Amino acid sequence: MKLNDMLQGFIEYLTEGFARIFSPAKDDYKDIGVQPYDCKPYIETELNETA
Repeated sequence: MKLNDMLQGFIEYLTEGFARIFSPAKDDYKDIGVQPYDCKPYIETELNETA
């Protein structure tokens, strides 16, 4: 009986983890204002200069 409860608890623990990992993102960023930074900065080099 105790082994079954432990096994069931372990399986629930794993499935909840998988559900959190593979569920859609719940980030609720505003459409205006400061946005999260997610790209590399532009570094101007001699090859990029046109003038």
